[in-house]
Amino acid sequence: MRTSPRTAVAVEKTVVYASSAPLMRTEGYTGRVPFHTGELAAASRPDRLRGSADSRFDPRNLTWVMPTKGVLCTQIDAARAGTITREMAIVAEKEGRDPEFIREGVAAGRIAIPANIHHTSLSPEGVGGGLRTKVNVNLGISGDVADEAEEWKKVDVALELGAEAIMDLSNTGKTHAFRSALIEKSPAMIGTVPMYDAIGYLEKPLITITVEDFLDVVRAHAEDGVDFVTIHAGMNRRTIESFRETGRLTNIVSRGGSLIFAWMEATGNENPFYEFYDEVLAILHEHDVAISLGDAMRPGSTYDATDAGQIAELIEIGKLTRRAWDAGVQVMVEGPGHMALDEIAANMKLEKRLCHDAPFYVLGPLVTDIAPGYDHITAAIGGAVAAASGADFLCYVTPAEHLRLPDAADVREGLVATKIAAHAADIAKGVPGARDADNRMSDARRRVDWEGMFAEALDPVRAREYFESAPPSTEGTCTMCGEMCAMRTVNQ
Repeated sequence: MRTSPRTAVAVEKTVVYASSAPLMRTEGYTGRVPFHTGELAAASRPDRLRGSADSRFDPRNLTWVMPTKGVLCTQIDAARAGTITREMAIVAEKEGRDPEFIREGVAAGRIAIPANIHHTSLSPEGVGGGLRTKVNVNLGISGDVADEAEEWKKVDVALELGAEAIMDLSNTGKTHAFRSALIEKSPAMIGTVPMYDAIGYLEKPLITITVEDFLDVVRAHAEDGVDFVTIHAGMNRRTIESFRETGRLTNIVSRGGSLIFAWMEATGNENPFYEFYDEVLAILHEHDVAISLGDAMRPGSTYDATDAGQIAELIEIGKLTRRAWDAGVQVMVEGPGHMALDEIAANMKLEKRLCHDAPFYVLGPLVTDIAPGYDHITAAIGGAVAAASGADFLCYVTPAEHLRLPDAADVREGLVATKIAAHAADIAKGVPGARDADNRMSDARRRVDWEGMFAEALDPVRAREYFESAPPSTEGTCTMCGEMCAMRTVNQ
C-alpha cells in the first residue's frame, strides 16, 4: 500500500509544509510540482490568477525543506496545527489572498484544497468561502460509447479552457489505466465516484458485492491519486423512510444513489458507506483525499425540489461533515439538481447552515425541465444564482444532458456556459479581482483593440472565429456596425 507522509516544519518563523514522497526532486524540495526559487509562478499557473496577491506575502521567498521525520497529516490537520502548507501558499497566490486567510478557512472547514499526496502534476485549487467559484467537467468511458480517444479530447478541452476539476465517471471495464493516465497528465484536481466503478472493477453482480469490496474500490481510487471522491453516505434508512413517506415524481435520479438503494433493498442492509463511514474516512485520510458528500436524494425535477427526502439527506450530511472534519478529512457537500429559480437562494443558505459552512458543490441547478438540447443554459442560469447565493463549486452541464453522452464539442459548450455563470457570480459576491478581466475587456473595446479583446475572452478561439468569419469593409470595425461603430466614432 502506498503512503507518503507529510510533515510540518518551521523555517524562519514561517511554517511551511513538505512532502517526503520520493517523487521528483529539485533543490531541497520533493513534492507534486517541484520548483527552484522563482519557479512557483509557473507551478501555480499565473495565467489563471484573478487579482493581485497580498503585497505582504510572496511564496517565492519561502524556503522549502525536506524533513527527516514526521507523521502523516492532511491539509486540514496542518491548518489546525497553524501550518501554512505549500498548497495553501499556491492557493493564496492564485486567489490574491493572504495565506493566513486560506489556512484559517481550511482549519474551519470553510475552504477545501483537494490534493491527494500521489497527484504529482496537481496545481492546487481552493474551494470555498471568499474564493473564486470553481468549475468541474464530467467525462469518462461509457459502456455504450467506449471511445477513449474522444475522452482525451474532452480532457484537452477542459484543460484548455481552465476547468479547475475533472471528474472521471468511467463506468465500464477496467478503469484504472485511464484514471491513472488522467491523474498523471492533469494539473486540474481529479474526482471520481467509486460506486460507479465498483461493478466493472470487481466484475461481480451488485447484490454479491460486500462491504470490504466497496472499501477496496475506494482504496484503489485513493492510491491512484484522485483528489476527491463522491461518497453517497447520507442516504441511510432514515433518509429512505422520508423518501418513501412523501413520494416523488422522478424518484432517485442519482446514478450512485440508485445503485446503493438497490443494494440496500436487495441485501436488507444499511448503506455501507454510512455504516462503515469511519473506515472510509481512514482510507481518505491516509492519502489526503477530500470527501465530496454526494446527494443521492437530489431532485431530478423541479417538482421534487426541496422535498422531505432531499432535506432529510442534507441533515444527515451535516452530521457526516463534522465526523469527517474530526477525522482530519476535508469535506465538500454536493447539492441539487433541478430547482425553480425562486428556491435556489434559500437552498444555498440551508446547506451552509446545516453543513456548517462546508464548501457547496452543485449540479446546475437546472431551473426548468423542458429544454433538452439546451440544458447547459438552464443549468448556467441556476448556477449563477446558486454561486451568487453561496455555492462554491459548479458542475458543468452540457447540451447533451438527458439525451446522450456528450462529445468534445458539447464539453466546450457546457464548460463555457458554466464558467460564465461562475464568473458572473464572483462579480456579484465581490470576490477580489473578479472584475479585473471585465475592465480590461471594456478598455480593449473602447480602444477597438481586437487582439486585446480576444486575450480577455473566456473562449478566445470562438471569439476569433466569429470575428474573422465576416471581414468588415471598414478596418478596425466589425460587420455589426461598420462605419457607424460608436467606439470608433467617439475615438475619432
